[in-house]
Amino acid sequence: MLTSLGIRNVVLIDRLDLTFDHGLSVLTGETGAGKSILLDALGLATGTRAEGGLVRHGAERASVTASFEVPAGHASNAMLDEHGIDPEETLVLRRDVGPEGRSRAYINDQPASVGLLRRIGATLVEIQGQFEQHGLMNPATHLPLLDAYGDLTGQRSKTNAAYKAWRDAVDALEQARRDAAQATEDEEYLRHAVAELEEADPQPGEEETLAEQRRVLMHAEQLADGLKAARAEVTRKADVGGALHGALRRLERLTEKAGDKLDGAIAAIDRCMAEFDEVRSQLQDAANEINIDGSQLSNAEERLFALRELARKYRTSVDGLPGLQQDMSERMALIDNTVETLARLEKETKIAADIYLSRAEALSGKRAATAKRLDAAVMTELPPLRLGGATFQTVIERRDKENWTANGIDRADFQVATNPGEPKGPIAKFASGGELSRFMLALKVSLAESTSLPTLIFDEVDSGVGGATADAVGERLERLADRMQVFVVTHSPQVAARGRDHLRVRKSDETDRAITTVEPLNGPERKEEIARMLSGAKITDEARAAADRLIDGVAS
Repeated sequence: MLTSLGIRNVVLIDRLDLTFDHGLSVLTGETGAGKSILLDALGLATGTRAEGGLVRHGAERASVTASFEVPAGHASNAMLDEHGIDPEETLVLRRDVGPEGRSRAYINDQPASVGLLRRIGATLVEIQGQFEQHGLMNPATHLPLLDAYGDLTGQRSKTNAAYKAWRDAVDALEQARRDAAQATEDEEYLRHAVAELEEADPQPGEEETLAEQRRVLMHAEQLADGLKAARAEVTRKADVGGALHGALRRLERLTEKAGDKLDGAIAAIDRCMAEFDEVRSQLQDAANEINIDGSQLSNAEERLFALRELARKYRTSVDGLPGLQQDMSERMALIDNTVETLARLEKETKIAADIYLSRAEALSGKRAATAKRLDAAVMTELPPLRLGGATFQTVIERRDKENWTANGIDRADFQVATNPGEPKGPIAKFASGGELSRFMLALKVSLAESTSLPTLIFDEVDSGVGGATADAVGERLERLADRMQVFVVTHSPQVAARGRDHLRVRKSDETDRAITTVEPLNGPERKEEIARMLSGAKITDEARAAADRLIDGVAS
């Protein structure tokens, strides 16, 4: 819910800090006092379009900060995490605007795009009556709202998964068709390339092996001479092995007399003899491996240069040749098995499409039943709101196949007729003024249990009504406020009397410049404001008594 709103230099507002609580908050004040400025400011903080005209004359910039208490698991947390912003218990949205209309957005004091601010703001607050393309006024929201009302999110998720599987199958089929067409076009080239690569039979890591072999063979004679000299160094002047062996025999004869005092020396000689034998063995092995046969060098070079030439021809590396061979072989196989491959993919695509359609049609049936329940609920709310002759209907239409989506095969539209016998049409076009606001109220009351939106604002939902109708509006706002935080800008005393919190908006002309202020009202001040709303500029005792009756009637 919205917990606070800080406004600096917005039109008539110099500096304003407000705090809010749960329940129904009413905003009252005379026409022109600046109530709409508060809504404009909140809209600015939640991502609506910025205009330089919002900046108070003479100020360098306007700034609005809105703080929200966000429950765990709220949709905004996933958005924040997606953009690397740590979710916190209090979510702070801020927008700064310059006189030229350029703005900067911040979320939890971190710079953010206005687009992200708008997306997050849409999950936190909805203003009815001000922004006609948002909330219930936007037909794109009607299908998700219907699904939420009918608790159809599980079936919707299954339909979404089936849609993805179907589209993946379609993509695979289309790619196979493109590959087959391209492969057929390149068939002669592919057959030659595959034959050439198969004949060469390149192996992974072969270039490094051949290059190392070539280096060794190029220096074979030098290596052989060096090894011969090393072996001579090991054995010349003295027979090291014989000397060690003789020393070992002499020590072994003395072991009985010396006890364990010669064990270390005997063990050391054993190790020396073993290491000496290993040196001779390794030198001999190395010498055996050095072959100074010139044909072996020639063969290694011929193979290495042939592979490198092949790699240049096909614009890859030598190590890339085996992979290229496999890829070209697969493309050839696709040509040879085109009919079978495409038939298999076409079958898989049809199966996936059938599964999707089955789930989408089941979801569509549930939506039709849900729509009837929603229509009945809204129609129940209309007569007390002086819309007894009006009709509300959720129209569900089947989309053309090319327009099927992850959300199913349906489109939904909330339609109304304001008078008996008139044709129904989109709610945003066929209802106007106070009628539209009351339709929105009836819808919101009906959808209250299924919405996750924490804050809702109505701008003059009671426009053009009074008496019992205004009281019905207030009663529904109060009922709605049991489930979410509700604000209402009102000129109706019947609505104002039902507010848990009452804020009065005033425009002061006491200084050389007009300033809009907002003050909370309690007790006598609240009664006086409601009496003013009842009687006008001159507040009478009768108006005060009527205000008492309104407040007491709501309290009882």
